[in-house]
Amino acid sequence: MSKLRIAIQKSGRLNEDSLQILKDCGISIDNGKDQLKATASNFPLEVFYLRNGDIPQYLRDGVVDIAIIGENVLLEKGNDLLFVERLGFSKCKVSIAVPKESTATTLQDLKGKRIATSYPETVKKYLKNDNVDAQIHIINGSVEIAPNIGLADGICDIVSSGSTLFKNGLKEIEVLLKSEAVLAVSPLISKENQLILSKLQFRLQAVLKGRNSKYVLLNAPNNKLEEVISVLPGMKSPTVLPLATKGWSSVHSVIPKNQFWEIIDVLKEKGAEGILVCPIEKMVL
Repeated sequence: MSKLRIAIQKSGRLNEDSLQILKDCGISIDNGKDQLKATASNFPLEVFYLRNGDIPQYLRDGVVDIAIIGENVLLEKGNDLLFVERLGFSKCKVSIAVPKESTATTLQDLKGKRIATSYPETVKKYLKNDNVDAQIHIINGSVEIAPNIGLADGICDIVSSGSTLFKNGLKEIEVLLKSEAVLAVSPLISKENQLILSKLQFRLQAVLKGRNSKYVLLNAPNNKLEEVISVLPGMKSPTVLPLATKGWSSVHSVIPKNQFWEIIDVLKEKGAEGILVCPIEKMVL
């Protein structure tokens, strides 16, 4: 039986989040220490643990069928490759930063200057788009130190919390792109493995919808029921059940996680009481 071959980062936060989402999809992986390859026990899937920067070439060559990879890495080393899902974790920015005392405030201010980065192709693309002529110094490692040792006037690197920039006396002046983990696909994937991928995507989408939603239960007086229901986005329409107390109903619905507090505030204004909010493990539509 054919197995879908997936590449994930060998170590680090992206590795942990990738394994977690596969686990949430109900896929059990025998993940022994220092393994380079593992097989799922209950799904036709083989996991390859690879260096993040090597994954695009493995996809291109068809060594693996799919990969969970940072969008920033895909744009830098695999912009000819396609992805089919945004996975919502390992979010970061690829930003331009300069020393705090620098007068530069935009990418345009770095004309004729030196930019240190481990993302040369990404920087070249944005420099060209903005018609900025600057020198690029490729550094693999601690890019943030480059301005402090006189190697560069600015840097381009991944920014998550911004703490690394702060510790190195740098300030962010421009965000080139925002990135998150994506599910990329090899152009050489077989039709048989494409079918397995469709099954995996179905599970991933159910997990992601659950992560991005909240289940809400509330009580509302019947004379305000229409107003309360009008606030709830829901999947189709909320479930409404009569309460033992005459003139009251219980309303059950799903709301987007990123709009949670705004919706709850309006529900209270409309007369909702006893609001109970629960996490959703998975949501199948």
